[in-house]
Amino acid sequence: MAKAKVKPAQEVRLPTPYEAVGLRIQKIINSPAAQKLKSATVSKLPGESAEDWDGVLEEFGDAEGVTLERLDDGSVEISWVVLKDD
Repeated sequence: MAKAKVKPAQEVRLPTPYEAVGLRIQKIINSPAAQKLKSATVSKLPGESAEDWDGVLEEFGDAEGVTLERLDDGSVEISWVVLKDD
């Protein structure tokens, strides 16, 4: 009886803290409620670094049609318009 070849386990790559912040915000933005309103309010979680948080928000803010509004409580409202293709 021949032995089955064992394939090496694939390495699982966890997201960096920066990527985790971005993925969390993307999930909020992609929710049906946010898509309907074309707006979402996000807050920095206690375990997230200010550097990661600010960097991710800067990337979102650089996107065309996206507006960021920093609120008094420290949260940020992200709103967007859907741009039509020519």
